[in-house]
Amino acid sequence: MMRQTWRWFGPSDAIPLRYIRQAGVEGIVTALYDLPPGTEWPVETLLARKAQIEAAGMTWDVVESLPVTEAIKTGGPKAKADTDTWINSLRACHAAGLRTICYNFMPILDWTRTDLAWPRPDGARALRFDLVDFAAFDLRVLGRDGTYAPEVTEAAMTRGIDPDRLTATILAGLPGAMEAWTLDSFRTQLMTYADVGEDGLRANLAAFLQSVVPVAEDLGMRLCCHPDDPPWPLFGLPRIVSTEADYLSLLAAAPSPANGITFCTGSLGARPDVDLPGMAQRLGPHIHFAHLRNVRREAETIPTSFFEDAHLEGSTDMIAVIRALLAEQARRAAAGREDAQIPMRPDHGQMILDDHTRDTAPGYPAIGRLRGLAELRGAMAALV
Repeated sequence: MMRQTWRWFGPSDAIPLRYIRQAGVEGIVTALYDLPPGTEWPVETLLARKAQIEAAGMTWDVVESLPVTEAIKTGGPKAKADTDTWINSLRACHAAGLRTICYNFMPILDWTRTDLAWPRPDGARALRFDLVDFAAFDLRVLGRDGTYAPEVTEAAMTRGIDPDRLTATILAGLPGAMEAWTLDSFRTQLMTYADVGEDGLRANLAAFLQSVVPVAEDLGMRLCCHPDDPPWPLFGLPRIVSTEADYLSLLAAAPSPANGITFCTGSLGARPDVDLPGMAQRLGPHIHFAHLRNVRREAETIPTSFFEDAHLEGSTDMIAVIRALLAEQARRAAAGREDAQIPMRPDHGQMILDDHTRDTAPGYPAIGRLRGLAELRGAMAALV
């Protein structure tokens, strides 16, 4: 079995630790979400949070996320100072007994959706990325001269939209995101990437990894980069952690057991050209953390609209993915690796039953995730 974990947003989370433990969870995935990006994490605060989790009968298994600032991503004047701060926070995590650190390298926006409660035929509500709505926001609200397929542009220019709702959904910040933007601040931030481009962003990621990975290796820690979500460029910004080739480039930038992958089947699965079971086999030794969720692509194009489906439904063969991850665990155990067991969490979930009565973070309902964890647990039990 993979190690079963659950994302918890700290003491302000509407789902308390005592409820999470009742779901059969072994470990918690969390971070110091109240500290702004670029802030050095205090060891004392990490120890206090860890003690709170342990008092509830669980362990703090993964830090998600330790934010990478925009200055690091753009290679701006503060890149070196912010990288040093990131390393100091990494050392603080080590001092607190934390070993696995998830991060991402998405420019400006973290994971992006156009609807946080899209109604499904059975009454559930799901996260959704509607490509036409997104293009309508980009072209008509943000006022950017974006490039889309002609049929998408035509539909976006005529679709009825709620500009305020779209702005709040796309820019206001989702769980785990580093910033909440206004239209003006977002336009200003876009300008900082004007001369970066894909090659520049890859070079900045490589420079970051070459600074932090040796420290993580010396400390016996594991860094795992989360893929882009959705896995294609947005607002003309490059995205460079979207495919297996992207991950091979990331791993080659700083070869080390400490340099690894957050294998998110939902993010990567929004592309029809990503072979998730095969990727789990080929890059398995580098997978330090797994997010298991399923999206339903609405077309086999890139980009496309998609929504968050049930964990064993959607466009990804989740059983094949789990089989590949369990096989990787077996290989690690046979090789005597200390990190043979891969921590996984049921990422996202539809709002079902009375989830709508709780003020939970979008995409992170209690019962919807519990359903997902139960289904994934059953699949693992059947395959081991």
